[in-house]
Order: sequence, then C-alpha cells, then structure tokens
Amino acid sequence: MDFITRQDMIVFCAQLGVMLGMALGCGRVMQRFHQPRVLGELVGGILLGPTLFGALAPGLHEGLFPPGGSTAVLREGVIRIGMLFFMFVAGLEVQLSQARRLGAGIAWTSGLGIALPFALGYGMVALFPGLWGAPTQEHGRALALCIGTALSISALPIIGRILMDLGLMRRNVGVVVMSAAAVNDLLGWSIFALVLEGTVRNISWGGMGVVLAAGMGVVVLVLGPGRWLSGSLLRRMGAVPAWPSGFVGIIAVLVLVSAACVESVGLHAVFGPFLVGMALGQGLKTEAQQRAHEIISQFALSFFAPLYFVSLGLKANFASDFDWVLVLLVLAVASLGKVCCGGLGAYLGGMSRREALAVGFGLNARGAMEMILASVALEYGIIDRRIFVALIMVALVTSMVSGPAMQAVLRPAKETCNRRDI
Repeated sequence: MDFITRQDMIVFCAQLGVMLGMALGCGRVMQRFHQPRVLGELVGGILLGPTLFGALAPGLHEGLFPPGGSTAVLREGVIRIGMLFFMFVAGLEVQLSQARRLGAGIAWTSGLGIALPFALGYGMVALFPGLWGAPTQEHGRALALCIGTALSISALPIIGRILMDLGLMRRNVGVVVMSAAAVNDLLGWSIFALVLEGTVRNISWGGMGVVLAAGMGVVVLVLGPGRWLSGSLLRRMGAVPAWPSGFVGIIAVLVLVSAACVESVGLHAVFGPFLVGMALGQGLKTEAQQRAHEIISQFALSFFAPLYFVSLGLKANFASDFDWVLVLLVLAVASLGKVCCGGLGAYLGGMSRREALAVGFGLNARGAMEMILASVALEYGIIDRRIFVALIMVALVTSMVSGPAMQAVLRPAKETCNRRDI
C-alpha cells in the first residue's frame, strides 16, 4: 500500500482549502474593522480548532484534521515550509542602513527586552515553586530557565506580519522591533538549546557553549561576507534567461539550505531564511529585482502565511488542563515585562514615548515561537500540560493584542511618525 493513499490526498487538499478559506474570510472581516489581517487568521484558526469546531463536531473535526497519520505530516510539512518562506520575505523588508542609524535604540531595546523578562520568568518559578506543580521537583532549574526563555522571546513571523499589515516595516518603529526581536530570539533560542542539551541530554557546559558560538558565527557570516556576496549574486542572476523564475528557484534553494544549516547547529530553522533575506534585501535595487521580490512576497503572504497563522489555532484546546491562576499570572508577567522593558529600552535609545510604547507592544507578540518552545518543553517533560496551556494562551493573546495596541498607540502621532521616518 502506498504511504499516501487517495483518501489521504483528498483530506489533505480539503483541510488546506478550508484553512485558507477561513483565513481569507476572517482576515477580510478584520480589515473591515481596520485591524491587521493576521488577527483574523488567528481567530479563524481558533474557530477551526478543537476549542470550537472540535467541541461541536468532534467526529467531523477529527476526520478533516486527523491528529496523526500521513495527512497530519503533510499538513505540518507545508506549514513549516511556508513559515520559512515568510521569514525570508520578512528579512527582505529589514533595511540594515536604518538598523545602523537606529543602533542605540536596537541595543537598548533588545538588551532590556530580553534580560528583565527572563529574570521575571526565572524568578516566578524560583519564588513560587508550588504554583508549577511536579515539574519543579524533577526539573527545577531547567523549568525556571524554560519559563524565563518563554517570557523573553518574541515571534518573528507574527511580528513581521503585523508590521506588514500596518505598513510599519520600513519605519523606525518597525526596524527597531524586527531587529530587537531577531536579537532576542537568537539569544532566547540559544539559551533554550543549552537548557535541553545540559538538562535532558547531559551535555557539558563546554559543549553547550559550542551551540551558542555556532549560532553567533552564522549571524556574523551571513550578515558580514554573505551580505557583500549577495550583491554579486543578484547581478549574475539578472543575466539568467529564466529571470525571474530562475531567481525564485535559487531563492527556494537558499531558504531550505539555510534553514537546514541553522537547525543543525541547535537554533530554530526560521533564523536561516530570515538572515538570508536580510542579506539579499540590501541588494534588491533594479526594477527587475523588485519585480522578483514582489512575486515571492505575494505568494508567501497570500498562500503560505495564512495557512501558517490559521494552524496556530489548531494546536490548542483550552477546555481541559486550564488553570486560571497560572494563565493570568504568566500572561500578566509576560506582557508587563515585555511591554515595559522593551518600551523602556526604546525610549532610552532615543525614541518618543508613543513610538517606544509601540515597540514594547510589538515585541510582546509571542506567536508560534512560544508554541514551539512549549511543545518541545512538553515533549522532553520539562513542563506539564497545565503549563503548556498557559504558555499557549500567552502566545495567542499577546499575538492578537499586539497589532491593535500598536495601531492605537501610533494613530494619534501618525503624521509625526511619518515626518521622522526615512
């Protein structure tokens, strides 16, 4: 029997069609209320997930979204590949020239945005061990490090989509948010990789240092020599007769290879395409190159991104293992820590109060990064299902609130922001 049967293919195509239709419909509704499309896509995922659709029609839900088997593997594969291409497009939008100009703001924002929330998360576990249950007895320090990391990271895919929807990607606020989030996530995932290596796999601290050093080496290599080589690569690619289709094919190779390389050193795969996008984005100057950029961006944002963000709502069921005290505590500490600390860093870096507050709200979006971290921690037994649900709630709520909060904060000062931005 073939691994993928005819029935598997029917279910696979049906579920992607339903997910994409729900994303487009809910995204359109949110746009009518002047909200980011990504908010509607997240809501659409919750409606399709086990919380509502699964509760009302469990048999139909399981038939359309089977928890295991080849269709689940296919769906997850498409969604993960889509996340990689979306991160490449997000990287293309980051202008390093602006990042250098805003270096002080990025340094302050990323530094305070990860250090203080990490300390708050670690302190919650250390000061209130009884609240977290059995995991504190088995993995006390690892649990504290895990919660600290969860509260300090942001979600580059969610943040990138919010900034694109609000038209902020190339403004000062967007550059600071994306750059600081990239630094935060790089450090946060490095810490989490060290936690797994040291606690679960019993690797020495020296071995864990190799993971961090390798991650830093990738950043320096891609944004250093890789950035300069990208200009020569784009010029040579412009002479290819198959342009821009040849460009799209080469980009697909770069996205997948970079993801594999970054994943192999212990960091999350999204950093590879994001860094490659940042490097190549500095060399997209000709009209033909801009057309190729537009082709990739439209496909990623119209097909891959909606599927990815809808899939977030399919991963959680809040009817069971829901602890109100734990959820509210983690959500409050996570939000206050990230908004206040990230915003303070942006303010100290020279941004206005409104812009700094918007930066804090932008960095507060956790999204899939938090979900992935929670899933891995649950798989390795560092957290239990109560903590898992709390982290998932933080990911969903902060992702849904960040866009409207940024929009509300910046709306009164829109004209001022336009005059200040380049």
